[in-house]
Amino acid sequence: MVDAVVTVFLERLLKTLEEEGRVVNEFRGQFEKLQNELQLMQCFLKDADKQKRKNQTLHGIMANLRELIYESEDILADCQLQSREDNQCSNGWLECIYPPNLLCQYQTGKRLREINEKITNIKQSIMAYLGPSITNDMGRRDASNDQLPRWSSPVYDHTQVVGLEDDTKKIKGWLCNADVGILKIGIVGMGGLGKTTIAQMVFNDRETEDRFERRMWVSVSQSFDEEQIMRSMLRTLGDASVGDDRGELLRKINQYLLGKRYLIVMDDVWSLDGSWWSRIYEGLPKGNGSSVIITTRLVKVLRKMEVSEARTHQPDILNSNNSWLLFRKIAFAGSGGECTKPELEKIGKEIVQKCNGLPLAIKAIGGMLLYKSHYHEWKRIADNFRDELGENDDTVMPSLQLSYDELPPYLKSCFLSFSLYPEDCVITKEQLVHWWIGEGFVPLRSGRPSTEAGEVCFSGLTNRCLVEVVEKTYNGTIHTCKIHDMVRELVIKMAENNAFFEVTGRGCRHFGIDTKMDRKQLAANHKLRALMSTTKTGEVNKISSSIANRFSECKYLRVLDLCKSIFEMPLTSLLSHIGFLQHLTYLSLSNTHPLIQLPPSLESLINLTILNLSYSQNLKVLPPYLTKFKKLRVLDVSNCGSLEYLPEGLGRLSNLEVLLGFRPARASQLKGCRIAELRNLSQLRKLGLHLVWDDEIGDSEVSALVNLQQLQFLTISCFDSHGSDLVDKLDKLYPPPGLLELCLQFYPGKLSPAWLNPISLHMLRYLWISSGNLAVMHESFFGENNSAWNIEGLMFESLSDLEMEWQTVQQVMPSLKTVHASWCPNLESFPIEDVGFRGGVWNKGERGR
Repeated sequence: MVDAVVTVFLERLLKTLEEEGRVVNEFRGQFEKLQNELQLMQCFLKDADKQKRKNQTLHGIMANLRELIYESEDILADCQLQSREDNQCSNGWLECIYPPNLLCQYQTGKRLREINEKITNIKQSIMAYLGPSITNDMGRRDASNDQLPRWSSPVYDHTQVVGLEDDTKKIKGWLCNADVGILKIGIVGMGGLGKTTIAQMVFNDRETEDRFERRMWVSVSQSFDEEQIMRSMLRTLGDASVGDDRGELLRKINQYLLGKRYLIVMDDVWSLDGSWWSRIYEGLPKGNGSSVIITTRLVKVLRKMEVSEARTHQPDILNSNNSWLLFRKIAFAGSGGECTKPELEKIGKEIVQKCNGLPLAIKAIGGMLLYKSHYHEWKRIADNFRDELGENDDTVMPSLQLSYDELPPYLKSCFLSFSLYPEDCVITKEQLVHWWIGEGFVPLRSGRPSTEAGEVCFSGLTNRCLVEVVEKTYNGTIHTCKIHDMVRELVIKMAENNAFFEVTGRGCRHFGIDTKMDRKQLAANHKLRALMSTTKTGEVNKISSSIANRFSECKYLRVLDLCKSIFEMPLTSLLSHIGFLQHLTYLSLSNTHPLIQLPPSLESLINLTILNLSYSQNLKVLPPYLTKFKKLRVLDVSNCGSLEYLPEGLGRLSNLEVLLGFRPARASQLKGCRIAELRNLSQLRKLGLHLVWDDEIGDSEVSALVNLQQLQFLTISCFDSHGSDLVDKLDKLYPPPGLLELCLQFYPGKLSPAWLNPISLHMLRYLWISSGNLAVMHESFFGENNSAWNIEGLMFESLSDLEMEWQTVQQVMPSLKTVHASWCPNLESFPIEDVGFRGGVWNKGERGR
């Protein structure tokens, strides 16, 4: 992990030295010396990080180095801040007479010299432990591979499952034969065997969906709360159940399930105290063939929950053929699962044999080797795996540990961020990527936009099978994720060993915000770099004033995510304190209530890169100073129902890559931002427009989007629109021809826009049309002169008037791979069941080909 800390610091240092601020220049010599030493040390820090687990002295040396790097980064941040303040209030001749902060500058220079001396000594100590041969050879081998990822996008289909078909068939057979009472089924086995995967396959099966009128998935885990389990059950039934006591919760569950055939999955149960289950079970209605599936590592748990031996299933480990098949699908995903290099097959099978048929171990090793293409790399992995197995008989943890060790430095920091979240927490990709960008985990020197680089990092973890996909959008983009409980064991261990995160909050630099947090956890730690809201789905944080007042004491905080939080103290007062956190780069107030306006104190947050104000329904206006945040790359004001427009001058934010919820000012709103200002945002990758009135688009502004060459994702929402003239304006608002994805929501016209055609949008790959009055597609939609769409993913949702034939769609979209359709009763001959009601999915090669 120290190699990751060094990588992040060097990224920041190199960028700062290029900017050449006055205060930074005063210490340029010391910073450059520090840079040179750390660049030399990068070569062998990765090895030192592995070795420190076996050597306490080396562990201590690396810990000291880590703290020195963090301190250096803080000094650098202070210098950057001082440079900006000097530029804003320079007094020229006055500074010559009264040089500012002489004592502070002397102390800074003295401390940098001391840090350099200590780092030089540490370098010599590490080399003494590792030996010159290791430091010379090992570092050079890996340094170049860490910079350019071999796979920068998802290449492995996480929906593929190998060798569990008989298991699911057996469980489904038991479910179909259930008639009286409540059938209790147990799936038991060691960690990483695939218990949860089997339960998920049964739970999501179409036959299961048709058989059971209600289905509930509950993640129980080791640290569970009985009331939270019942709330989770109710949330799956569509009830928020806020404020109810235990008895009322159980009565509600009974009412929802009464007279219905239902299925409950209790996943990952640990508790040998079955009293909690007895209380819930007694409140459930009986009969109708309802069933409960319980997954656990312990047979005793199943007996406590009164699961019979006859209905207990223990999955077998994968046989050698299925083990090799699963491994091939991952390790050789880039070539369709086929091993194209014979020299890798023998060593690959040797590695797979050591995984002992455990799917999690096979996936972790396979995901790691996806990024290794040479025989000597595979041979080294096989040798290291043998060493790890020699120290630990568990065949899952060695593979996970090896996978972590082989991560590039920048991905180690990203991976450890999962340690903050509670067990079985479903996490949005967006929150993770924003955090990584805000704290500088994402390498930017490749020239990629920061948001794209962050998504590449996320793909790096999913491709290595360290992160599980939970939910995808219609176009296959990952929306939410989680980690396996055994992966979580590893990530928490690594986070604690590296002072990244500690449950007590002491001595670490990252911490999760939740209702149960203690103010002492903040009082004891002013080194924090990130405070993240880590609530589970459907939950909110309730933060006391004593805790909220402590946030502003974390002077070097870069990341502050307060989403889904309710505070005892007035939110305006809290935000006024946050204005002192001048190093802040990422601030999220999404779903934070009641946010009405941003106070003047936030104007000092000139380092902000990401500002998320989404789902702030009471937010009425954004302050003009927002346009001074020149570093801003992401601005999200989506789903802010009371927001009338954005401030004039938004076009000056030339670094914006993502702008969501943009509401242009009307002709009469002189202080608002007009849609024409979007022309200046040349770096925009993703844009969400909310258009309501026709005068929000002037006659001279209809070309505002067409030249945005970087724009790939465009959403146009006309929710609550007024007047028919808006349709005419929309028909002239041409998107850029390089657009990859288009989403039209609540489109007010009966006829689709003329520009929605395969010639104007020849690069379009994904199209989503949702709600609105659309009934007929413009004739241009079907192309001219044999032109055809390149669309691969299509989604129609809640379009009660839309008429279209499947045969026509296939003719104009020959590249189509997947179609989602629901609540579209007038679609004809579509190979999707219940297209006019709950809908479904068509995938090429499965149905209706």
